[in-house]
Amino acid sequence: MDQYEKTLDDVKKTFGFVPGFMKALPKDVLVAEWPLFKKYSIEESDISPKYRELIGLAVAANIKCPYCQLFHMGAAKMNGATDKELAEVATLAGWTAFWSAMIHAQDYDYDTFKREFEQMGAYLQKTAGKK
Repeated sequence: MDQYEKTLDDVKKTFGFVPGFMKALPKDVLVAEWPLFKKYSIEESDISPKYRELIGLAVAANIKCPYCQLFHMGAAKMNGATDKELAEVATLAGWTAFWSAMIHAQDYDYDTFKREFEQMGAYLQKTAGKK
């Protein structure tokens, strides 16, 4: 059995079938990408599956990909994400896009932004738990 057939066999063992979008990839791409997809989407990694999928959902929202949104929302729910967490991720994704647009539109100086961020962080750490 060649590497492509072994990859298809592993995909089928993982999902019960081989999704068409995976079969549509060039053979060498699927062989190369499947182990990483499996590791970071199915198996354990340094980030818990629920948080990994919430991150994926936030990215999907910002790149406006309905396929990614469907996948990551479903996977987040399968990994225990609550409706409140999903709503918060939507809010955080929106805020990130909003503030990115605002700061870019100002052509704000990156080094100034970095210094101000460090100043905000130092203050927040100093005052943590004092409010």
